[in-house]
Order: sequence, then C-alpha cells, then structure tokens
Amino acid sequence: MDGEISTEELQSKLADGDTPTVVDIRQPTAFSRGHIPGSVNVPFRELPDRVAELADADHVVTVCPHGKSSVQAARLVGSDEGTSEATVESLAGGLSEWDGEIASEFEAGSAEEGPNAPF
Repeated sequence: MDGEISTEELQSKLADGDTPTVVDIRQPTAFSRGHIPGSVNVPFRELPDRVAELADADHVVTVCPHGKSSVQAARLVGSDEGTSEATVESLAGGLSEWDGEIASEFEAGSAEEGPNAPF
C-alpha cells in the first residue's frame, strides 16, 4: 500500500483523465445507492478471491464509507503479486468526505431512497 489519497486529489485525477481503478468495497446494495462514477464494486469479503482482476491496473484506489476498511483493502491489493508494480492507495475519509459526483442506480425521489442513501 502506498498510503492514502485525498478526495481532492482523486477528483483532480478523474477530471484530468488520469483515471485510477477505483474499487468500492461496500456491499452491492450500498454501491447501487451511490458510488464514485466509473468505480467497480468488489465487496471486501470477495476481494481476496478477486484481487487478480486488478493485475493490469497501474493505480488502484480503494473506497469504503469512512476510509477505515479501505486501508485494509489497499494493503491486501498491494500485497498481491499481480499488483506489486501498481500504486495502491485508500481514499482518505472514504465516501463520507467525497463531495464530487455520485452515480446511482436509483432515481431521485424513488421509494428506494431513505435514511441509508447514498451509502
């Protein structure tokens, strides 16, 4: 793991087209409520079995609600042989600090929204 990346740094990279592979480690239901556009959903419990999917990435950023679990996820990704050359970071503060665009599979005002939206 190479440390943490701030939400501002990640937003800048995404805006500049220097797109890291953003891995959201939350459960699929939470991911569908709201996530960073372009991110992939790999729930934390599946990560050990799916880390090989990230082998071609040059830069991986792991994301969770508050930036705690994503540190562990980044360590796991960074320790894999297939990602040893990649920059692997955790999003500092997680989605609770993210003030950029959020993609959602639900339309605003739908019955699916509630106190748990967007994460």
